[in-house]
Amino acid sequence: MGLSNNDIFKKLRVAHKLRDSDIIDICALVDFKVTKGEIGAIFRNEDHPKYVECGDQFLRNFLNGLIIHLRGPMPEKEKK
Repeated sequence: MGLSNNDIFKKLRVAHKLRDSDIIDICALVDFKVTKGEIGAIFRNEDHPKYVECGDQFLRNFLNGLIIHLRGPMPEKEKK
């Protein structure tokens, strides 16, 4: 079986040495609001009663924010 969104998110968090506040800031770059509680629920063990699956929208917004965080915003296209 492949990796779940939670697994991917956990691996990205460890690889980039991100804290909860960093993740909140990264999501804010794409106007996606997230709380520390939501992040904590995603990183819990699957057996925990408050475990939440990381949805596609959450992961997509985080990845888009991470791109902006690492590369900077896209440059404006020239108008002809």
